[in-house]
Amino acid sequence: MATDFSKETIRIGTLAPAASGAGYLTQILPHGFESFSLTFWQTLGDLNLKKLAKEVNEALAGSGATISSVGIYGNPLESSSIDKDTLKGWKVLIDNASLFGTDIVCGFTGRVRGKSIDESIPQFKKVFGDLAKRAEDKGVRLAFENCDMGGTWSSGDWNIAHNPTAWEMMFDAVPSKALGLQWEPCHQMVSLIDPMPQLRKWVGKMFHIHGKDCTLHWDVVREFGVHGPKPFAFHRTPGFGDCNWTDIISDLRGGGFKGSIDIEGWHDPVYRGGLEMTGQVHGLNYLKRCRGGDFVPNP
Repeated sequence: MATDFSKETIRIGTLAPAASGAGYLTQILPHGFESFSLTFWQTLGDLNLKKLAKEVNEALAGSGATISSVGIYGNPLESSSIDKDTLKGWKVLIDNASLFGTDIVCGFTGRVRGKSIDESIPQFKKVFGDLAKRAEDKGVRLAFENCDMGGTWSSGDWNIAHNPTAWEMMFDAVPSKALGLQWEPCHQMVSLIDPMPQLRKWVGKMFHIHGKDCTLHWDVVREFGVHGPKPFAFHRTPGFGDCNWTDIISDLRGGGFKGSIDIEGWHDPVYRGGLEMTGQVHGLNYLKRCRGGDFVPNP
């Protein structure tokens, strides 16, 4: 029986590897996920997007669930063969996002390898200036994930969109309403940034939210610092970390955000392996409670 999510201005869902196909969605749909973010790593490969979209739409038919976004995660600013595949993937997904019923394409910005964020901005402007125009013409929005992928301001391999100063530079270089963020609090907490003031400042640029939390061991930070031998930050499934998602969702609502919070699993150090879906379903139900539960119409 179809579930009516039409009044849910913020849906709760999960990420799904596109390579797993519609079969994966069919298996986990009964748990109550309301949206799915389909992801590709670096390349679309030989996957037939039209065939995938048909199968995905058939799998979700009658459920009320939707595809919130499609995304490709690689480095579109560089020139190796796999980087060129990533850039091609951005173009193809922009052109075909509507097949999945979404207007959001997500991914890393890329960066000039081994160079600073400042030095990467001209190439970002060149590549995403063109992609932003393509997106505008198709009625599509582009959302950049805020993961540092092990990079710093000075150097890195994948992404410049992990720091709010970089966001200012990016959106100044390409001042398009089609460009925004795929934000999650975890990546900011790993950098010891308080995510809440940032959320309230940047909510207008947030197109899609990754549901991922973080546990910080402040005792380790105080004793060993952030460059010592002991880990101090752990990526967690929502409901197991330090974030108050009731506050996050309240501030998202207050800032006018409408869209999906999709759980990014496969990172939790405890709820992994055989406990992966246990953790994800707990996160799903936790986020729904933080949202206020299901929509209830006024009398």
